[in-house]
Amino acid sequence: MILDPAKIAHADLYRFMVSVVVPRPIAFVSTVGARGGFNVAPFSYFNAIASRPPLLGFSTTLRKGAPKDTLRHVRETGDFVVNVVNEELFDKMVHTSGDWPGDVSEFDLAGLTAVPSDLVKSPRVGESPVSLECTLHREVELGDAILIVGEIVRAHVSDAVLVDGRVDALLLRPVARLGGDQYTIVRDLERRARPKVEEAGSSGGGR
Repeated sequence: MILDPAKIAHADLYRFMVSVVVPRPIAFVSTVGARGGFNVAPFSYFNAIASRPPLLGFSTTLRKGAPKDTLRHVRETGDFVVNVVNEELFDKMVHTSGDWPGDVSEFDLAGLTAVPSDLVKSPRVGESPVSLECTLHREVELGDAILIVGEIVRAHVSDAVLVDGRVDALLLRPVARLGGDQYTIVRDLERRARPKVEEAGSSGGGR
């Protein structure tokens, strides 16, 4: 089968893309509005971007021509928190993904704990094993999406997911998004070492 993006319906193209680009990590983004209302919502168009400075990004779209709560809050306060969704948070994260009214707090709706952050106004999700406090680095319009790029200014990591000072994926058990209403949880690992390649001109063994 060959697909031409210019000749298929947008909904079909979307379903194809999200079923092929898998698994996608989930940014469980918590924010606070200018009037103090809390919001938390999952975004699976999300990834790390750079490490110097430490940048990550997630994209969102408008809803009926207006910013969703998360985007509106980020624009109002200039910050947000990315919380990692593990197996224990799975069902609560899914519950927050509905198109709830703007005056509804997803924290209350899903029974989540809003914990004050250290350096940003937005709260952390207390039940998350890893929370990354971010300040808005820039906003980039890309097609019908808006990429929100944040700089990590503080990380909170549960000791329960650490081994020798590093986060262990099997202890973290992060949830990732697949196509449709499908998800996956990291429970298996495969290790492969990168090949060691000598630089040109280095003194190595002859051929």
